[in-house]
Amino acid sequence: MNDKFMLIQVFVVLFLCINLLLITTFFTKEFFYTTIRYVLFAVTLMSDCLFLFLTNILLLLTYYGYTIQMWLCLTIYIVVSLYIFVTPVTLTAMTLERYVAICLPLRHAELCSPRSTLHGILIIHILSSLPCIVFLSIFFASASYGSYSQGRVCTVEIFIIHRWQGHLKSAINQFYFLIMCITIVFAYVKKTRVAKAASGEDKKSTWRGLRTVGLHAFQLLLCLIQLWCPFIEAAVLQINVMLFINVRYFNYITFILAPRCLSPLIYGLRDEMFFHALKRLALCGLRKKH
Repeated sequence: MNDKFMLIQVFVVLFLCINLLLITTFFTKEFFYTTIRYVLFAVTLMSDCLFLFLTNILLLLTYYGYTIQMWLCLTIYIVVSLYIFVTPVTLTAMTLERYVAICLPLRHAELCSPRSTLHGILIIHILSSLPCIVFLSIFFASASYGSYSQGRVCTVEIFIIHRWQGHLKSAINQFYFLIMCITIVFAYVKKTRVAKAASGEDKKSTWRGLRTVGLHAFQLLLCLIQLWCPFIEAAVLQINVMLFINVRYFNYITFILAPRCLSPLIYGLRDEMFFHALKRLALCGLRKKH
């Protein structure tokens, strides 16, 4: 367990450093924070940073068996449960933005204006907060007042008082999974038709956009699978505790850390303009050190 724990710490620190570098790059050019696809990319980066930091704090507390007040655990859980949905919902929004750019190019400027971007970010956070509001409303109705002052090891399981609450949470996760999958498939099919009909330079640009959507789809798939993880872990916990620990470790690496590594790959390295800005920032940092 010590080796596994240290490996997770290395991954978390590495991904946080990469994401923070990309966030810094985002703020170096006005073009980035006035273009919707880069703004949404920055939202995913900030969401991932906050999510990774807080989940790692929870991992450290659980690993060392530290107890904290229930109200503090509840606060952390609210933020984590919000941002576990923000990244996949934002990726869905990014896919829809590419759909508008390729299939409705004449309406792109109107639908993806800076004002629409702010409204979109607000809608993303509202949609992401709904599962948390539903789940916590049930918890507040079920938990006794005295439980908020108790010291507990902070895990998601302490908020599931009744077994049906776990089933409800799984149902909500699966509903979101289904809606986002339908959206991705719809956008991909539509863009494939446009790509086949395009010619010359337009065809090359369209297929490049389609490949980006494909990478979004893969990243989103990993993010969406994590919504199934609590359901799988709850079933495994009934069988064997050590198996539960190993499954949770595998899920954390594969479906929480890995998707948050793909964002830098998709935009930080594939997007030429962002890559040049990133390279310039990195080179300036090296020159200052020398």
